[in-house]
Amino acid sequence: MTEAEADMKDPQSELSPRGFLARDWPYVVMLALAVLGVAFASVAGGSMMAYWEILVPVFAAVCIWTRAHETHPKPQLRRLVTVEALHWGAVFVAMQLAYVPDVKSMMNADASALMVLTLLALGTFTAGAQLGAWRICVVGVVLALGVPFIAWLDRATLLITIVSVALAVLATFIFVHRRHGAAQAES
Repeated sequence: MTEAEADMKDPQSELSPRGFLARDWPYVVMLALAVLGVAFASVAGGSMMAYWEILVPVFAAVCIWTRAHETHPKPQLRRLVTVEALHWGAVFVAMQLAYVPDVKSMMNADASALMVLTLLALGTFTAGAQLGAWRICVVGVVLALGVPFIAWLDRATLLITIVSVALAVLATFIFVHRRHGAAQAES
C-alpha cells in the first residue's frame, strides 16, 4: 500500500491538505484557472478569447472524468460525452458572443471578463447539477460569488491602497515605538 493510499484510508487524513488535494485537485485547478483568466484579462486589457477557448474543454473534461468511472456500459458513456459536449458547446458559443465586434465595442475588457466568468460559473454549476456532482456545483457557486467580488475589488483599489499604506505606517510606528521603549528600558 502506497503512502497516498494509506493517507486516504485514514479518516483524519481526509481533512488534511494532502487528502483534500489528492481527492479534489481537479476542482481546485478549475477554480485557479478561471480566477487566473479573469485576473489576467483585467490587467492585460486585451482579448482573452484564446484562453477561454482552451478553458471550456478543460472544464468539460473534468466533468466527464468526474462521472466516467461510474459509467460502464458504452452507450451510457457515449451519452455522457454527448450531453457534456452539447452543454459546454453552448457555454462556449455564449462566451463567443461577448467577443462579437458589436458587443465588444459596448463593453470594456473588465466587463467582458466578468461576463465570461458569469457564463463559466453558470455553465459549471448547471453541469454539476446535471451530473449530480456537488463539488462541480461548488466550483460554479464560488465562481459566481467571485464576479461581484472582482467588480468590487476593481472599484475599491484606491481604498485598498489607502488602507494598506495606513496599516504600514501604523505598523512602522508601533515597531519604532516598541524598539525605542525597549532601548530606554535597557538604559
